[in-house]
Amino acid sequence: MIANNIFRVIGDFFTNVVFAPLNWVRNDVSNWWVQNTISWILMIICMVAFVYWMGQLKKFKKEGTE
Repeated sequence: MIANNIFRVIGDFFTNVVFAPLNWVRNDVSNWWVQNTISWILMIICMVAFVYWMGQLKKFKKEGTE
């Protein structure tokens, strides 16, 4: 029973606290550009991290270390 309650608390936390701003954007903001800004920011962060990662791989391959 305790494990079940722990997972319910975790689920409630993410549903009611962590995703509350996203629910607000989805329900109350009618501008498409504002709604997708979060996605664009995350895509830019992922692209920058990928380019950095590839640069590090190239650097270590050039040096011959792993």
